[in-house]
Amino acid sequence: MELNTFQQQAFDYQRPHIEKFGKRAWFWTIFYLLWIVLGGYALYRQMTKGHGITGMRDNVVWGLYIVNFIFFIGISYAGAIIAGLLHLFKVPWGKPIIRLAQMMTIISVVVGPIFILLCIGRLDRLHYLFIYARLQSPLTWDVVAVLTYFAGSVLFLYMALIKDFSVYRDAKLNIPKWKQKLYTALSLGYRGAASQKRHLIISQNLLAIIIIPLSIIVSSILSWVFGMTLRPGWHSTIFGPYFVLGALYSGCGVLIVAMWVYRKMYKLDDYFTDRHFTYLGYIMMVLAAGYGYFTFSEYFTSWFGSEKWDSEVINKLFNPAQYGWWTLFANVAGIILPIAIVAIPQTRKTGPITLVAFIMVIALWVKRYLIIVPTLESPLIPMQDTRHEYIKYSARWPEWALTFAGIATFMLFFTLISKFVTVVPVSGLEDTKNNREHAMGLLKKEKIQPA
Repeated sequence: MELNTFQQQAFDYQRPHIEKFGKRAWFWTIFYLLWIVLGGYALYRQMTKGHGITGMRDNVVWGLYIVNFIFFIGISYAGAIIAGLLHLFKVPWGKPIIRLAQMMTIISVVVGPIFILLCIGRLDRLHYLFIYARLQSPLTWDVVAVLTYFAGSVLFLYMALIKDFSVYRDAKLNIPKWKQKLYTALSLGYRGAASQKRHLIISQNLLAIIIIPLSIIVSSILSWVFGMTLRPGWHSTIFGPYFVLGALYSGCGVLIVAMWVYRKMYKLDDYFTDRHFTYLGYIMMVLAAGYGYFTFSEYFTSWFGSEKWDSEVINKLFNPAQYGWWTLFANVAGIILPIAIVAIPQTRKTGPITLVAFIMVIALWVKRYLIIVPTLESPLIPMQDTRHEYIKYSARWPEWALTFAGIATFMLFFTLISKFVTVVPVSGLEDTKNNREHAMGLLKKEKIQPA
């Protein structure tokens, strides 16, 4: 497949990373695998000893596992929506980051549901969910929706990769034969013919049109798992758009951090430029303002209603002796700080934007925790035995080990995928004046060592 000047330069600049698995990549791979092994041991202990070794009990039946599921699956929805919008509107500056968003989509939708399996006590009965599915259950809707969304996301990424697979196929890379054969098979015989281009563009556009509303629908279905209960903090009509906006917001933060990491590791400053961070920072600021509005509405309506059960949860959230400091961190670091950093021109730079995005992602994870745990710690029916360990949830080491194992799996997938395909899409880059200037600048640089 023929490439223009900028595309060829972008490919030559990145080809060492897919030809060799460098020492740095091996180091991080082994590091992530060690965490995954620790998580495997924790899972073994949980399966042999039961859920009693976790902090979950009869009242707080959900803990870190569900928090992680909501967090990762939300990141996936955000990646799909961002990639779909950038593709449909043909945003010029967005082309280098579309693949990163698509990678984030697939990896998150793989890692997220694993935490659901960790929360199930009887994995041997998992198939009953399909055999004896109840249409009245939002959980059934969620399973069907996530599986449908996963299939659509895989197709969306694959369609975007076909052109690049044909580039790898024809480039005579210094790679093993099995990898060369795999590139040949995955390219589906694409040669850049006019009819092939037309069919591929139509397919990508249709998938982008489908994946955006599908992401919104699936995120809304997840929110209904909570919103259709009568529990305080969950039973709210605002939860649908609240979950969608929260997913977009946290996903934007993860995308900024991932972009910064790849830029530093692979020296992709000419592709992930300061302009990309500024534009994503603006998007993050707008999403922060919207998320702040929904958060205020959630707290204000529950407080103003003065229902006893709702008031109990609100008191837990704002009492410094319970979750008050957590709530303060989630709102200040997750809403106010990103707005302030991006709004002030002096701090609207790549470093501060990345740092505040990282802090915001942690704050949004804490927010998910505050959605789950305080509500479950507030039983409606008075209990005769209200011992502390029956009501209060405190995550134990198996839950934390499996949480960090999930994060390690997330990072490991990013490492491995970046050794299989170029992080910046080669075939999607246009030969514009600015891009040619970047290409000439790259020609003057020394050849980088593969990671």
